[in-house]
Amino acid sequence: MRTQERCVVAGLPVAREVFMLLDPAAELDQQVAEGEWVEPGACVATVRAPARTLLAGERTALNFLQRLSGIATLTREAVDTVRGTGAIVTDTRKTTPGLRALEKYAVRVGGGENHRYSLGDAVLWKDNHWALLRAEGGTLRDALAAVPRGLPVTVEVEDEAQLEEALAAGVARVLVDNQPPDVVAAWACRCGPGVAIEASGGITVETAVAYARAGARYVSIGALTHSARAVAMSLAIRPR
Repeated sequence: MRTQERCVVAGLPVAREVFMLLDPAAELDQQVAEGEWVEPGACVATVRAPARTLLAGERTALNFLQRLSGIATLTREAVDTVRGTGAIVTDTRKTTPGLRALEKYAVRVGGGENHRYSLGDAVLWKDNHWALLRAEGGTLRDALAAVPRGLPVTVEVEDEAQLEEALAAGVARVLVDNQPPDVVAAWACRCGPGVAIEASGGITVETAVAYARAGARYVSIGALTHSARAVAMSLAIRPR
């Protein structure tokens, strides 16, 4: 199995599992480590199995390997752009149905961190929650009082009034969505070092560093999983 372009490799254990499900005697020898940068033409793995097994598993194994390597590569590029700023690149729940665990694994291989896996992992208070709260005439502090002890809470803020209410409620992590870096910088100063700022909303590899330098502790990039391009790889059979 060879790459046709420069990439960060991810998914070799999955490719191995594909062939072993078809034939428990199949062998996949990794030639590179997960998370390693490789150049075009690099051999990433050698598979030994009957021709029937190779032909049956080729496309499925490559699909996983190409998809996960694409995510790992895009993640590594984002991580490299913010290196030295102290910011952490995270993913989102914008994943392919049925592939969340694998895609989030690829983000970790690329050097990023995982956001929550499901609604039960953390409370993420967003615009719809604000709308419902306003309709009922409640307060953020009262709403968050119902959160189970120890469950992380992040509150999205869209304006300074919401920011002040979040701070008054004792929120330790604030999500700034679809705002320019200068707004992130201003709100980061208002929050102080005790509150972590998460920036999100259309952030790309190219723009991530601006948000990191503005004071975002977390830079959340949905594109890592919903828009990563599969890298080109191939499998050539060499009969013995």
